[in-house]
Parts: sequence; structure tokens; C-alpha cells
Amino acid sequence: LLENNRQWAQAVQETDPNFFKTLAEKQEPKILWIGCSDSRVPVNQIVQLGPGEIFIHKNIANVVCHSDLNCLSVLQYAVEVLKVEHIVVCGHSNCGGVAAALGQQQFGLIDNWLRNVKDVYRLNQNEMDKIDNAKERLMKLVEYNVINSAENIVHSTIVQNAWKRGQKLTVHAWVYNLEKG
Repeated sequence: LLENNRQWAQAVQETDPNFFKTLAEKQEPKILWIGCSDSRVPVNQIVQLGPGEIFIHKNIANVVCHSDLNCLSVLQYAVEVLKVEHIVVCGHSNCGGVAAALGQQQFGLIDNWLRNVKDVYRLNQNEMDKIDNAKERLMKLVEYNVINSAENIVHSTIVQNAWKRGQKLTVHAWVYNLEKG
């Protein structure tokens, strides 16, 4: 990993000698990305943005809930200090966290976290129970979970206060399809 970094830094510096000097001075991302920790969703790569261009927070199943002080701190910093203009909550197909929430198996500490996703299932159970195909059920819960997280962001005092101040801020709910990129 260290050698990969050295080679990358050298290649970047050869292309743009001032890149790291400029990057070290400040960050001015216009986007906060809240996504899943899944290694198959490399944010900067899939949206073709470089270092300093997107502020990123990841957790299992891209959950945003009122009790997660880590996520809320990131949200507050992004909105109030960085003044991002867009907040993207992005889930993805074949999410292992959401799949685990659909199952009955216990995994340990993560079960407490997945309770958030199980609650989303419960809130949408009538629609979920109409879906017989397991892959389609998983995808539908991924979608509902993203919407729930986006709604939690919209209802947060952080975003509500930003809008009261007239701050330009849009919340997006996206699902990344691993099979299609």
C-alpha cells in the first residue's frame, strides 16, 4: 500500500507539481456523500472526483439515524463549515448489510446497527411482503433504506436550520447498481 501511494503521489506530482500544495491548503467540496462501507463502492472513482472534491462518510448500509453522533457530526461539519450544496445518500445493489437485516441470523454487535434497517423493513412491510423474489426484495429494501436515511437528513435540525438561513442545500437519494456501474 505504501509503495502504491508513493507511485501515485509521484505520478500526480509529475502531472501537476502544485497539486499537493494546493490540496494541503484547504478543501472546498460541494458534495457530502453518505454511503455504505462496502469496498465495491469506491466513491471518488465511481463519480470521477479527485481528493478534496467530495466529503465522504461511510458506514454499514449507509444508515443515517438521529442517535449516530459520528454521522451527525460529519453532517454538521459539511453543512455549517464546508457549506456543501448537495448531500447524497447512496446505497447499492447486493448490500450485505441490508441482506443481513433481511435475515434471521445473528452476527453480534452489528445486529444493533442493523436494527435501523430492520425498522425500515417493518415500516414498509406491507409492500415488502408482496415481493416473492429474494433479489428484488433486497433491492427494494436497499431503496427504502436510502429514502429513510435521506428523510432523516431532511428532518435533522442541521438541515432544517440551514434552510431557515437560506443556505442552498439539496438532499439526494441514490442507489448504485454494482452490476452496471
